[in-house]
Order: sequence, then structure tokens, then C-alpha cells
Amino acid sequence: RDVYKRQFDIQGWARGDSEIRRGADAIASGRNTCIALPRSPSGETTGEFVDLGYGVPEDFERDLNGKVVMVSSDTPDSVDRFVHRREKYYHAVEAGAAAFVFANHVEGTLPPTGSVGTADAPIGDIPAVGVSKETGARLARRREGEELTVAVDCETPEATSGNAVADLGPDTDEYLVVSCHVDAHDLAEGAMDNGAGTATLVEVANALAARGDELDTRVRFLGFGAEEVGLVGSSRFAESVEPDRVKAVVNVDSNVFGRTLKLDHHGFDALEAAGERVSDRFDHPIALGEELVPHSDHWPFVERGIPGYMVSGETEGRGRGWGHTGADTLDKLESRNLREQAILLTELVVDLAGDDVSTARRPTDEIAAALEREGKATGMKITGDWPF
Repeated sequence: RDVYKRQFDIQGWARGDSEIRRGADAIASGRNTCIALPRSPSGETTGEFVDLGYGVPEDFERDLNGKVVMVSSDTPDSVDRFVHRREKYYHAVEAGAAAFVFANHVEGTLPPTGSVGTADAPIGDIPAVGVSKETGARLARRREGEELTVAVDCETPEATSGNAVADLGPDTDEYLVVSCHVDAHDLAEGAMDNGAGTATLVEVANALAARGDELDTRVRFLGFGAEEVGLVGSSRFAESVEPDRVKAVVNVDSNVFGRTLKLDHHGFDALEAAGERVSDRFDHPIALGEELVPHSDHWPFVERGIPGYMVSGETEGRGRGWGHTGADTLDKLESRNLREQAILLTELVVDLAGDDVSTARRPTDEIAAALEREGKATGMKITGDWPF
């Protein structure tokens, strides 16, 4: 009931051509080798090429002024946290680099995409491109100090996005949020990221519609727009809510690809306990994580102390795998996983909606301290995402 869509304005970005050249000779051009990263500025720049390997923070502690720097999309196991693409980009900007090359670590001629801007400053400072693993390996064989040109052609028209909203269950003042983001990158279907989360939200809504009399608390379903360019839709919505009225957030992003459902509960004890109850009730594995995940649509709520899950699928290793590439297609997903995960999440929402379940907020200074402790504060401050 009460279904509506709330539109908002955003700075648009339209991908054009991009390439890496040595003099007049193209080394990498075309959709299978080199693509502009969303929010890259248009233009071209020339500088000495430097391969920084993984591109962890200490790799930028050298003279990079005017250089074309390349980093991997991976993070080594020796580093105790995943270093996000945007953090690597802003380290390059801060070091004075002239251009940024983001090389995939997944083989298959799959250049990766992903935004480099922020909601407040959507267009980045230096040209940025993603290249396939194979192109990155070819570039890495070049002599350090050789001059390369990175050229990006893109447009930044004004655009709109929006959030879709619908309610189900009793008309209580307090409500649960069940959310997903409905945007994807233009390279493929966005099947995992986030077609899977969107399909799961619809399945949970269908199941709860048949079990509405079991709900003690209103459930608000939210399909957020513009997640991939800085959590824009969820940030706008979270700013408008009264925190004490949101009992919990169940945000589904990039599940199904991994068979085991993963619930990152961000240290909220009530959310951890609910996940354990559902796992025990069904005698079915659910992975639980307590570290903070500041990268999807739960985060604008969690940073304000509102209890929230990041719901995904457990996978091996770090990073997105085929996500953010042209290989994020439907054939990678199993309908069996969708069924199992939708069943578990439906039960989780019914459990959390119970009058006998209470959820406590976390003080924001406690969340800030946890980010510092987990080593994530430095990257968030570099990218302009530090909210405290």
C-alpha cells in the first residue's frame, strides 16, 4: 500500500570512448580493453607511467606528481582490510598523479567499472579508466618512466533518479526497512549487482503479503536509485527519517551469486541474535559478520546509529569477482539460491517485526571508534565519506 516513487536530481554521466596511447599509437581502446570510470572528467593527459601494483596506501608514498598510475582491483591477503577503488583513486589524486588506471585482477578481457566521484563532488579530479587484467599485464611489462596518454570522452548532462517506496503490514509508527538498490552499471545486466537483490526484495514482499497477519511492525520496502554513484538515493532517504522510528534496516546487495546468505550486522547485538535464531530454526547455514561495511545502502542509516544489515552472498576471496564488469550476467546465478535466501530473509523480517524483539541504537562515537579500530577511517577520510 501507499506505493510511490520520489524523484531527485543528480549530476548525470554518459560514457563515451576512452583509450591509452603511446604517442599516436593506441595501446588500449575499445569496450573489451579500456573504459572510462563513471564520474571521470572528460579530457586527456600525458605523463610517465608507473605501475603501483596493488595500490595499497603505502604504494603511493613516492613521487607521483604528473604520473599516470596503475593499480590492481585486488588487495593482498597481507593487508588486513579491503582497499576500495575510490580510496586508491583519491590517494592518486592527493599524490598529484595525472591519470588513474584501474586494472582488473579477474581474467577474461573484462575491464572493471565503478564510480570515482562523491555525491558532493560527483566529477573526479583526474581522468580515470578501467582496463582488463590482460591489458594491465601488457602495460605492466612497459618500462617505468615511459610516457603514456590517458584520454576520456564523456558527457555530464543533468539527470534524475528516484526511490520507490511501499508499505506492508500494520500501520505502526515504528517500521522495518527492507531495501535494495535498483541501479546497475551499463556494461551488462547487473544480474548480481543488483538484480539479485532487487529480485530478492520482490520475493520477500510477495511472501510477506501472504503472512501479513504475522507482522507486529510495519515493513517499508525501498528500491533506492543512484547507489552506484555514491549512495545518493539511500542518503537522501536516511536524512529524512526519524532514527527512533526505524527498528532495523535489512539491505540486500549482491546476494544469490554465493549460496550461503551472509548477514553483516555491524555489531548490533539484536541483529546478530535474530540471524542466529533463523539459522537455528531452519537448520541452515547463515554467515554472520560484525565488522562495519560502509559501502552500500544500509550505511547512511548505520552511520546514524540505526541497526542495519548488509545482506549479501558469501564468496571466496575479496572483491567483486565478475561484478562491475560485462560478465555480471544472469547465467552466473542459481535460482535455488534465490529461493533459499528469500525464505530465510522472509523469516528474518517476521522475526525482527515481533513485539518481543527490541533493537538498540549504537552511539555514533562508538561507530566512529570501530571504524578507526578496523582501519577503515583513513580511507573514508581520503574519499570524503567520513561523516563524523
